[in-house]
Amino acid sequence: MNPLDPDTLDPLVLALRFGAALGLGVLLGLERERSKTPAGFAGVRTFGLFAVTGAVAAFLDAALDRPWLALGLFAAVAALVVVSYAVSARRGELGITTEVSALLAFLMGYLCVAGHPMLAAGLAVASGGVLALKEWLHRLAGRIEPADVEATLKFAIVSIIVLPLVPNESFGPAPLDVVNPYKIWLMVVLISGLNFASYVLVKTVGAEHGIGLTGLLGGLVSSTAVTLGFAQRSREAPAQAAALGLGILVAWTVMFARVVVLVGAVAPGLAPRVAAAMAALGLPCLAISWLLWRRRRAKETASVRAGANPFELGQAIRFGVIFGAITFVAKAAQVYLGDAGLYLAGAIAGLTDVDAIALSMAQLAVAMPASAEAAVRTIVIAVASNTLVKAGIAVFLGAPGLRRVVLAATGVILVAALATTLVP
Repeated sequence: MNPLDPDTLDPLVLALRFGAALGLGVLLGLERERSKTPAGFAGVRTFGLFAVTGAVAAFLDAALDRPWLALGLFAAVAALVVVSYAVSARRGELGITTEVSALLAFLMGYLCVAGHPMLAAGLAVASGGVLALKEWLHRLAGRIEPADVEATLKFAIVSIIVLPLVPNESFGPAPLDVVNPYKIWLMVVLISGLNFASYVLVKTVGAEHGIGLTGLLGGLVSSTAVTLGFAQRSREAPAQAAALGLGILVAWTVMFARVVVLVGAVAPGLAPRVAAAMAALGLPCLAISWLLWRRRRAKETASVRAGANPFELGQAIRFGVIFGAITFVAKAAQVYLGDAGLYLAGAIAGLTDVDAIALSMAQLAVAMPASAEAAVRTIVIAVASNTLVKAGIAVFLGAPGLRRVVLAATGVILVAALATTLVP
């Protein structure tokens, strides 16, 4: 059915589509007008007209069955763009961003009248954002190293090409046949993507910050690394112990939120339960952080490292191996020892990292909904175990002032974790 059939199309709907085309063109033109030189190509009015031209092209194509007229209009706009670029290049202005944006405005207008206004609006907002963030994107590009780009491209190629070829079946003796290479690699992609977002954020914001912000960014990368670094620093600068304790607790709070995000990506139905449990652990931690901030209002700074690019294949493969091993061990523990074995696996896995056990439990809850409650408790136990390890690092390596802060927070967190695991 022709969406622009004059016999069925409401004139008001058609008018709204043309209006949307004009509005999106003007929106894109406003951004270009802001950065346009006096002799530059196309401003806000011209962009609006380009979008309307695209809308007319869509109407001629569909309603009047004249696709050659639509192609002719596009060719005319493209010719104007080429001429503009030639003139600009002759003046030594080699940028082509405005010219490409003009073609995009034409296509957005076409999409509006062709019946895809939401797609056109999304493209307009996304494109306008990219254009407006020019300086920020250039700074980001300056902080991204060539090795980062290479590692990311390698991982993208392996994921896109290899993932469809990985067998999507479970291996292992029943009932321990839970090792699925396809699902393992999907988890690798998920955790690497989340880590890469944190990596880019740290690269974007920079290395030197206030201690609270350093704890926030460091928690996205590794709350254990933040705890270790700040504990050592508190020995060197005991006067900053309370401020460094604030940074550590902020990093721990971020770790609690990170667990919820990971579980929600794999098992959305389990996420509310995990979120409630992590809130019970994280809110006291956040409250103590707030009290420390109100008391100190520290201006001390610290630096956070982005760490290795999480898309390095070696790092991704190591996580895949760890995740597969934990999934197998957790299943074996549940089969032979019941839920108690599952909790033991969570406590052991949490000694080093919570990502793998959290993802493993999320998958278990999806495969066996009856085990959802045990999965939540296992995640809480793993998080508590991980918190104990980090608290031990702070106590043994930190200054007395830092110990007091960390021990108080750890005690509250462990009480909350105990209550969460005991409540049915």
